[in-house]
Parts: sequence; C-alpha cells; structure tokens
Amino acid sequence: QAQILETGGGVVQAGGSLSLSCTASTSEIRFSNYCMGWFRQAPGKEREFVAAIDWSGSATYYAETVKGRFTISRDKDKNTAYLQMNSLKPEDTAVYFCAAGDPMGFYDSSTYYSDSPYESWGQGTQVTVSS
Repeated sequence: QAQILETGGGVVQAGGSLSLSCTASTSEIRFSNYCMGWFRQAPGKEREFVAAIDWSGSATYYAETVKGRFTISRDKDKNTAYLQMNSLKPEDTAVYFCAAGDPMGFYDSSTYYSDSPYESWGQGTQVTVSS
C-alpha cells in the first residue's frame, strides 16, 4: 500500500483559497499507477467524498457541494496530487484526507465517490474556514 502525506491545510477566511498537496512518502511509490481521491470529515460528521481523478488524469469527479469551487489535478512527474480550493465557505471546515486506489477497483464512475476502492489513506490535514 502507498504511504501518503497531505500538506497545505490551514486557516483561511471565507472566500479565500487553499491548495492541498498529496505525495507519496517514498519515491518508490508512483502515484501514476493509482486513482486518487480527496475526502473530508467535519467534527461530528461522517467522512464524505470531495473529489477524485483517474490514473491517467483524464477524468475528474466532484461532490456537488464543491463543484465549480474545487479542482483536483495530478502531476505524474512530481508524483503529487493536488486539490485547489477556491471560494471557501465555513462549511468546508474539516480534516481533508488524500487516498489512493488500484484502478482495478474503479470499475465505473460511481465507484470514485465511495471510499471502499481506496486502499491507502493519509493522516489528513486540517482546513478551517472562518466566517
């Protein structure tokens, strides 16, 4: 399983932007072999899907709550996935998790929205949006 590190969280005012990064903990792990996803969990709530990107980078998926504000991308040369978050709202406050999964587990587009095909998870990074 890939070991994942998320960075880039912090505190921002409503309307502001943050960019999260997701890297492998060792250079031996190539994210180009994985589908990548971002999930989040707010206090007292269940973890929810935010965005995902397929292994090739040609297909992206977003939760309705973030569509048009967040952008997921990947840089295979840098072995990194990103989540650009714009127009942040207080309800975006949560711990954000990056996850990776073998493409074989993503048999259709609906599977990207579930956490079950993702095999490796980071520890999460806190994003706090103040009003």
